[in-house]
Amino acid sequence: MGDPKKPRKKYETPRHPWEAERLEYERKLMRKYGLRRKRELWKHQTQLKRWRDRAKELMARTDPEADRERRALFRKLYELGILDKKPEEATLDDVLKLTVEDVLERRLQTQVYRKGLARTPLQARQLIVHRHIAIGDRIVTVPSYLVPREEEDKIDYAPHSPLRQEDHPLRKQMLGEEPAPAEAEGEEE
Repeated sequence: MGDPKKPRKKYETPRHPWEAERLEYERKLMRKYGLRRKRELWKHQTQLKRWRDRAKELMARTDPEADRERRALFRKLYELGILDKKPEEATLDDVLKLTVEDVLERRLQTQVYRKGLARTPLQARQLIVHRHIAIGDRIVTVPSYLVPREEEDKIDYAPHSPLRQEDHPLRKQMLGEEPAPAEAEGEEE
């Protein structure tokens, strides 16, 4: 059973820690999506690996129970927004074609950045952790939260956040109406 104070690892580490191609690929993804540690990337890679393994297992089975499990897998991935096709149209090959970037695009951090609520993925992470971002009325402080398709349109600034006001200096700065603090200091000299 294990010690309840020590949670089980949710990721698998790479088998070969010093592969140059893999390290460069991971570095590029970390920069693009604003990840803090490689563990975050490994967590999503492991999650994707489990979905793929499940698809391979279901591909080999032909019983009616396997058909029900296939539909459940398709429905889950569609609701998460990872699978583009509707569950009725999806195939197991679509699940096998998924990449880790498909999963990283569904993170709350990436969604906040893509919606224009933050200038960079790192700023999006900071806004989430500092409780400035809400989904509907619920404040979410986990940057790695996978946003379901139905909650995608509800992402906005939190009700209590000062960033909710249109005239907040940071919002003006993000819209490009006001220069960044470093640029403003350079003009005065």
